Amino acid sequence: MKKLLNDPLRCADELLEGLVDAYNGDCLHVGTRSIVKKEIPEGKVALLVGGGSGHEPIYHGLVGRNLADGAACGDIFAAPPPNIALEATQAVHRGKGVLYLYGNYAGDVLNFDLAADLASDDDIEVRTVLIWDDVCSAPPTRKKDRRGIAGLVPIVKLVGAASQTATSLDKLEALARKAVLQTRSVGVSMAPGSIPATGKPTFEIADDRIGLGMGIHGEPGVGEIPMAKADDLVAQMIDLIFTDYQTDEEVADLEAGNEIVLFVNSLGSTTMMELLIALRKAKSILTERGIQIYDVIIGPLVTCQEMSGLSFSFTRMDDELKKYWDMPCQSVCYSKMEGHQGA
Repeated sequence: MKKLLNDPLRCADELLEGLVDAYNGDCLHVGTRSIVKKEIPEGKVALLVGGGSGHEPIYHGLVGRNLADGAACGDIFAAPPPNIALEATQAVHRGKGVLYLYGNYAGDVLNFDLAADLASDDDIEVRTVLIWDDVCSAPPTRKKDRRGIAGLVPIVKLVGAASQTATSLDKLEALARKAVLQTRSVGVSMAPGSIPATGKPTFEIADDRIGLGMGIHGEPGVGEIPMAKADDLVAQMIDLIFTDYQTDEEVADLEAGNEIVLFVNSLGSTTMMELLIALRKAKSILTERGIQIYDVIIGPLVTCQEMSGLSFSFTRMDDELKKYWDMPCQSVCYSKMEGHQGA
């Protein structure tokens, strides 16, 4: 797997330097390996995201206007160590506490929890909301054991907007939990990505098979299904999301009249052509079921190096979430104008 690198062991550091340059003065490199907004108002409830590098443009590209205040950056596919998460926490804190919002992976949970303990020694109050949108990685009865995948983009967008006016850490935490609860994702992989330090694929899969429920750290998936035409595969993926809403006793069924933000994500090498073919089938299915698409996100935002694959994420909207969705935002990863696709 050819990559344009210098030292494979310094990829995370060098890509962060480049990311700061991409923000062109709006963000700063802080501490060992964190990025924070240059201007964070005093008295703001701060939002900190983070995770392993190698998934660019997320997580660290979601720092910006009406989005996250900062991000703690780990090595390639590795959680940020506690010291890095602590440095980021100290850098974004403005007196009202810090909300941690990140994907549910064991290493991230351990290290961010340690950072939160250390932050309390500095009288910084921290709350944590985990993102667990991958419906393939655990059943609804154990959804809090699920992995966080592409659903983090609409979730961070919503919570970032809410953080601009949140009057307390309690209120921002409640909004974040609501956004997570209403977000579900399914992903598939057709070919693996690779880790720069080794240059080797993270798994092997036959040409006539698709990995169902892949992870964004190079995991092969929870199972394999036969290679299929785009329309057939999209129908299978969307049916899994509908079934999950229906079997989860904590949320209402996804039914006619509901509105969703639809995110069609490329894992890295899957082309826009393929995503658009998938989007057209997804819209047909949703229209047939009476689901209204409030807005669409499409593109390679949650990647796994050069992995071939795609994911669908649904975030069910209500009036409160719409208010935060319609706020404009701007970052290297994702930007939108005020309003929504149908406005």
